[in-house]
Amino acid sequence: MKERTEAQKKIVTRFAPSPTGFMHVGGVRTALFAWAFAKKHNGTFILRIEDTDRAREVPGSIEQIMESLKWIGIEWNEGPDIGGPHGPYIQSQRLESYKKYAQILIDKGLAYADPYTKDEIEVFRKKAEEEKRPFLYRDHRPTNPPVWDGTQPLRYKTPVIKSYEWHDLVRGDLKAGPEALDDFILIKSDGYPTYNFAHIIDDLEMGVTHIFRADEFISSTPKFLSLYEGLGIEHPQFATVPPILGSEGTKKLGKRDGAKSILDYKDEGYLPDAMMNFLAFIGWNPGDEREVFSPSEFVEAFSIDGIQKAGGQLNEDKLDWLNKEHIKMLPTEDVKEKIISYISEHTKKLDTFNLRIDSIVPLIKERIVKFKDVSDMEEQGELQYFFTSPEYSKDILLCAEKQRKGKEHLTVKDLKPIFETLKELLNSLKEDAVISPESIKEALWPFADAEGRGLVLWALRTSLSGKERSPDPFVLVSVLGIQESVQRIDIALQKLSHE
Repeated sequence: MKERTEAQKKIVTRFAPSPTGFMHVGGVRTALFAWAFAKKHNGTFILRIEDTDRAREVPGSIEQIMESLKWIGIEWNEGPDIGGPHGPYIQSQRLESYKKYAQILIDKGLAYADPYTKDEIEVFRKKAEEEKRPFLYRDHRPTNPPVWDGTQPLRYKTPVIKSYEWHDLVRGDLKAGPEALDDFILIKSDGYPTYNFAHIIDDLEMGVTHIFRADEFISSTPKFLSLYEGLGIEHPQFATVPPILGSEGTKKLGKRDGAKSILDYKDEGYLPDAMMNFLAFIGWNPGDEREVFSPSEFVEAFSIDGIQKAGGQLNEDKLDWLNKEHIKMLPTEDVKEKIISYISEHTKKLDTFNLRIDSIVPLIKERIVKFKDVSDMEEQGELQYFFTSPEYSKDILLCAEKQRKGKEHLTVKDLKPIFETLKELLNSLKEDAVISPESIKEALWPFADAEGRGLVLWALRTSLSGKERSPDPFVLVSVLGIQESVQRIDIALQKLSHE
């Protein structure tokens, strides 16, 4: 029997998802903890695909799993795409290994071919219900089971029905009574192993030392411990991570409850470092006041002691905040590249795009929390006015009426001098070497004070952008330039002249 040598005591963790659909945050968070623990201790992190449930397998899932992990920054040392000394790393390619250990259990008298049909098992189950007792397969072990030929299910014959106690690195000391034990299927009639059997064999052969797992596996641990004993092997250490709760904070998040694919967050323009930072804090704490971590800082800070027992809430408002913080840390060129990738080809082909994009990147950066917000801004017409003169009705100009204090009835006749004076003041800046928002404000502010700041700024903002809301109008002038700004004020005057 294979034993773990001292050389194999090097920390080895794994993430072993089933290819039954997209990867959501719960699975990725488990992978993240396993990866960080191995990386911090210079260990090995393995990606293994558990594809023995053939009926539920979804084509393309393996590729999606790998893309999801790579996007967030999780790289593996061994896996189906890069190989390694313990391959293959897809369970359906390891069937001979499971048969070998199945035969060992048969030879030890700890496994038997299940001779019963589904109908016969249903009869046993109904009788147990009628007698108000739990249905247990071990109550119906065949006296002389047939020789296992691979066409019948192979069941583990639990050798000792007893209580179990074990230590979990997160949950502490746990225990379960003998009622948790039963004879369970090792290999199904289709020749594929069950999870209960395959993961134990794979972990043994790959030298896994620490298993990071979801809390749903706690109830099955007594069965696993019995099988470890039956095989005569040492079990890895268990670290049960807390569940991720939905936005209400009361129910475990699942695909049926709106859990999104991790790649949906990528498409929405979240940064991978921010996503890693966010997931790390769902159920883990560094023990200090820090909240913003780079991947390397997270790995350095990570410890199993920091994993909490209670569930952690998925709070996307916190994700937005973290993403904003990570955007702030990006080099300007990286921010610019990201922003441009979310702008339509139509806008990027405008003559003034390359001329002005550098000036507006800081404005966009200030307003967004994720990069898809750039697309949303464009759809709402909040980008086009930077590159081309906006289309709008004169009604928006007349709304300036609401900004005027001390005069109830503002007419078009009253507005025209405002625009004329704005033109004059802007033209006076034409010869200045540098036209900054500050210099523009300095030139216009006395006039705004005299006529009413709300009125003057509204007139300037709407004539330049065609919008009720926009960046600071002084910034708009500095981006557009004096000539373009004056031309747009002329257009506003023309609109007011055509009553």
